[in-house]
Amino acid sequence: MHGYVLQFGPVFQEMPLLLRGALTTLHISFLALILSLMLGTIGALCRLSRFRWLRAPAALYVDFIRNTPLLVQLFFIYFGFGQVNIQVPNYLAGLLGLVLNNGAYMTEIVRSGIQAIHKGQFEAGSSLGLSFSQLMRYIILPQAFRVIYPPLCNQFIGIILWSSLVSIIAVEDLGLEAITVASTTFRSFETYMIVTAIYIVMTLTISTALKLLARRFFRQTA
Repeated sequence: MHGYVLQFGPVFQEMPLLLRGALTTLHISFLALILSLMLGTIGALCRLSRFRWLRAPAALYVDFIRNTPLLVQLFFIYFGFGQVNIQVPNYLAGLLGLVLNNGAYMTEIVRSGIQAIHKGQFEAGSSLGLSFSQLMRYIILPQAFRVIYPPLCNQFIGIILWSSLVSIIAVEDLGLEAITVASTTFRSFETYMIVTAIYIVMTLTISTALKLLARRFFRQTA
């Protein structure tokens, strides 16, 4: 840093570009959270099924995804499918990669939440004549959601941070816009200082909002 003079002016002039990238980051992260939670719920139910033909593929999916890097998964979807003439748009490829990756972790989160529910709840539902889907919908999953809310919040923050990898496949998120601004202003240090601040503001704001929701709706998890 000897002799280096910080100049944030050129970077601030490109702030609209960075904010547009931040919006893309939030958009793809919210979609990834919702879709991966849906996938994780299905995966958890399959892993807890008494049918081996459901348990085995779900377990294989979780093991495969959790033991391979997200970056490799993104490359496989975006570049790999292109080799067999299946063109996946970069945004869709980024979203699909995030969903598949986080779906595996969501599977384990939801599964642990369901297993935390006392067996008496299952027995009570069955004694009332509820079907499996009704039992899960009205009794088990609402209680499990209260259990998994804290790790679910942590996973969402992780999705926001991991989403920066989609810039590698040309998704115009905050990471890619940062590269563009740094290359046009020639102020890389200042650019990434501001980008770091934007990420911190996003994650702390969302984390605070999620904690307030926990205190409002799940007092025992706050």
